[in-house]
Amino acid sequence: MNDLSPILSTVTASFLASFVEVVEAFTIVLAVGVTRGWRPALTGAALALAVLAALVLVFGPLLALVPITVLQFVVGVLLILFGMRWLRKAILRSVGVIALHDEAHAFSEETATLQRQADDRRADYLAGVASFKAVLLEGVEVVFIVIAVGAAHGQTLYASLGALAAFVLVMLIGLAVHRPLTRVPENALKFVVGLMLTSFGIFWTGEGLGAEWPGEDLALLGIFAIVALASFAIVRWLRGAYPAEGAAR
Repeated sequence: MNDLSPILSTVTASFLASFVEVVEAFTIVLAVGVTRGWRPALTGAALALAVLAALVLVFGPLLALVPITVLQFVVGVLLILFGMRWLRKAILRSVGVIALHDEAHAFSEETATLQRQADDRRADYLAGVASFKAVLLEGVEVVFIVIAVGAAHGQTLYASLGALAAFVLVMLIGLAVHRPLTRVPENALKFVVGLMLTSFGIFWTGEGLGAEWPGEDLALLGIFAIVALASFAIVRWLRGAYPAEGAAR
C-alpha cells in the first residue's frame, strides 16, 4: 500500500484536474463545431494539441537536468500557489460569493459570439482561433499539472496516463451526448483538486527543504486531511459571514 499510495494519488490528481480542464475546452470546441462546422473546430484543436506536444518534447527532458531537491522545492511552491488558486475560487463559489461555473452558459455565450461573426469573411478563421485558444489555454494547465504532480517523484508516466484517461472519457461522453457536460459537478471537482494540489505542494516543498515526513508518502493523506478540514472550516465561517449569498445559492 505504501508503494501504491503515491501512484494512486498522482493518477487521481492528474485525472481530476485534467477532467475539469478538458470539459471546459470541449465546451468551446463543441460551440465552434455546432455553429461554424467541425472543420475549423477540429483544425484549431489539432493545432493546439500539436503546440502542446512540442512544449512537452522541448521542456520535458530539461527537468532531468535539475537536481531533485531543487525540483521538488520549486514544483512544490508552484503547486501550493496553483492549488490555492483553485481552492480559493471553489470555496468562494461554494458559499455563493462568486457564481458557479456553468458550462451551458459558457456554450451559449460562445455560440452567440460566433453567430455575431457569421457575416465576417474571416468567420471560419475566427472560429478556428477560438477552438485553438480554448484547447491551448486549458491544455497548458493540464501539461503543468502532469509535469508538476509527476516530475518530483519520477511518476510523469502515471500522471500522463491520468490526464489521458480524462481526455478519453470526456471525448467519449461528449461525442455520445453532443452537448455541453452540464451535469459534471465541476465546483466539487475543483474543490477536491485544489485540496490535492495544495497537499502535494506542501509535501514536496517540505521534501525539497530536507524534511522527513512521518510515514513517508503516506504523510500525504494526513496533509490532505488537515488542508480539507481547514478549508471546510473556512467555508462554514464564510457562510456565516455571507448568509444572503449562501442562501441564494
